[in-house]
Amino acid sequence: YIYFSAEEIQDGNTLLKCAPPIREKSNNALLKAALAVDVLDFITTDHSPSPASLKELESGDFQKAWGGISGLQFLLPASWTGLRDELSLQKYIPLLTSRPAKFLGIDDRKGSLKVGYDADFVVWSPAEQFTVSEENMFSRHKISPYIDEQLFGAVHQTYVNGILVYDHKKVVHQNAGHWILRK
Repeated sequence: YIYFSAEEIQDGNTLLKCAPPIREKSNNALLKAALAVDVLDFITTDHSPSPASLKELESGDFQKAWGGISGLQFLLPASWTGLRDELSLQKYIPLLTSRPAKFLGIDDRKGSLKVGYDADFVVWSPAEQFTVSEENMFSRHKISPYIDEQLFGAVHQTYVNGILVYDHKKVVHQNAGHWILRK
């Protein structure tokens, strides 16, 4: 909702069907302004992948198409691309780290780099631009409105609980994390 806008969606492009629907650029501007002045506390994404057959790519029928986008992998670069002209890194990073942790009530162990906290962090280059392709997608279904998009913020490594799980376009360790359940 920060990166895509309705004016850029071609008729019948069901890859971008989601709920709620993607709105106009004026709505993007309102979301960005709300993040800048702390009306909105953090950024999240839905991850709702589907096979191409459920997206009605051939027919372009929005009524029948699956309403979801595979978005988890692109949360960091897509939101940074959409916000980098609006927010500093110092304002942006807490929107994905400490603020969601606080909302979830897990800010005593997640969301910050501190002694005794889970060592969850990402090594990324906010200025580095890259093009999304099917080859660099990790979702089982290689369809996404992000394919062929130029995004800023290339992720080089990801650590979960201090364990390297992603290293330069390769998953090197799965299941390093643990479920976070509310009490």
